[in-house]
Amino acid sequence: MEIALIVEWLIKAVLMIAILIVGFAYTTYMERKTLARMQVRYGPNRAGPFGLLQPVADGVKLIFKEELIPAKADKFIFILAPMLTVIPALVMLAVVPFGGTVNLFGQEISLSIAGDINVGVLYITAIASISVYGIVLAGWASNNKYAMMGGIRSSAQMVSYELALGLAFIGPILLSSSMSLEEIVQTQGRNIWFIILQPLGMIIFFLAAMAEINRSPFDMPEAEQELTAGYHTEYSGMKFALFMMTEYIKVIVISVLFATFFLGGYLGPFVDQAPWLGPLYLFIKTFILMFIIIWIRATMPRIRYDRLMALGWKVLLPLALLNVFLTGFLVILFPNLIQ
Repeated sequence: MEIALIVEWLIKAVLMIAILIVGFAYTTYMERKTLARMQVRYGPNRAGPFGLLQPVADGVKLIFKEELIPAKADKFIFILAPMLTVIPALVMLAVVPFGGTVNLFGQEISLSIAGDINVGVLYITAIASISVYGIVLAGWASNNKYAMMGGIRSSAQMVSYELALGLAFIGPILLSSSMSLEEIVQTQGRNIWFIILQPLGMIIFFLAAMAEINRSPFDMPEAEQELTAGYHTEYSGMKFALFMMTEYIKVIVISVLFATFFLGGYLGPFVDQAPWLGPLYLFIKTFILMFIIIWIRATMPRIRYDRLMALGWKVLLPLALLNVFLTGFLVILFPNLIQ
């Protein structure tokens, strides 16, 4: 039985990594097509029908592109940094429930990789904080002033917004009385989506998550007008591709987490009768959120760095503390509000 369980975990883990890698490739395609339509252009339309093979062409190009390492760079850390960035993004979804339990080949299979872990939120916050090391080390190891400045900006930005992001998790935790993501989803199924009960927490989570993954308008660590390309200025070929992979995989991860914490996760009509609908509902919610993130990139200009820091420390952090206080007050005042 133990061997069967290990095999199940391995299959689910490999499947999840494959889905994220393919998802990253076609998220780039989705972004380019969406931005093109918003700017009255066609976007990719040469490689394959409707340009669907463009991500494959980009991947082949990057694989065969020359790998350059600056002569004065710290070679070991220079190579290690992209791996430190991409691995946390790949393993963050291990505790997210993608559905209930299905019967497959006479076995009850849980539609999550690690199952129902009672400290799932803690796992996510711990893993999310690791990727900053990869970006900082990439900037430092490059021995380049622009790259170093991008790395310093990234570390300051991530530390600033992780505080607000961590506090945004507390609202759903208090309402569900659990750090298990499965319990958070089920609580929303028994009552109402937390986007209704936690509108302030939802806004804080979304803004802080956008800053955490360096997406526009918070993409200061790679501001091309100021820093050439920021922390990955000296990277080329597949090392550069790993940084891009991290950014787009995190777009998927943040969308999945937002749907799980505030939009009822995999729950939807008839999901109890047909558990396979769970992943479909989660995919639809994730896709809509990814479209909104791309839409924001097309709409919002990049904000100034001092305004970025001020937003994190002077606006989002006090609002996040206020949200925790109000949520705790309501939970104590109306203990039967959430069952």
